[in-house]
Amino acid sequence: MTSTAGSGSSAEWRVKVGADEATSAIFEPATAQPLGVLFVCAHGAGGHMNDRGMLASTEHLRRRGFDVVRFNFLYRENGTSRPDPMPRLEQCIVAVASRARQETGAGTLVLGGRSMGGRAASMLVAAEAFACDGLLLLAYPLHPAGQPEKLRDAHLARIKAPVLCLNGTRDALCQRELMERAIGHLDGWTMHWLEGADHGFHVLKRSGRSDGEVLSEIAEVSRAWAAGVPRSYRQV
Repeated sequence: MTSTAGSGSSAEWRVKVGADEATSAIFEPATAQPLGVLFVCAHGAGGHMNDRGMLASTEHLRRRGFDVVRFNFLYRENGTSRPDPMPRLEQCIVAVASRARQETGAGTLVLGGRSMGGRAASMLVAAEAFACDGLLLLAYPLHPAGQPEKLRDAHLARIKAPVLCLNGTRDALCQRELMERAIGHLDGWTMHWLEGADHGFHVLKRSGRSDGEVLSEIAEVSRAWAAGVPRSYRQV
């Protein structure tokens, strides 16, 4: 596919990262009335741009009016499973988001993604290394599983852009009490808890609802949040 995002069609890109590397990315337009919001969605540590969770999450968001860009971090593009160091993850996000902005002329640019991908985007924005209109964090990994004392919250207070964070109440990487303590005093944060969902947004059969219903909830909450995001953080 070679069409540009502005045509309303999907487009595949090779995105240059640094001096001599490149990664794959794909733009997919909204399948419902567009919100005018482009979400650059990064995958989690064990995933990739085409994993089941990424495809399901972004498909539901597209049905609620989001344009979406999915991409591989360099380690996945190179066929390895060990995540890159955080600066290299951030460099890849900057390259993809810059290309997305250039190709689409996005009026509203939202960064974020699944777990590690969302964390990398949040650290990038906290450092003011790339400007965007908001952060959409899907299953933020506040701490490693079974190690709630190792919090990944030191940078959260430095984020100036609006944030929507969605975590399940059964997420082993995000104890609710600890998360609410970490962000309770922060302006610009919207925290939404998905009842019964785990880190992969899966629910137990006895919960009375399906994984698809959880993804629909994520998309609906995200759409309502995005509609109210101010356009004051865009990079000039």
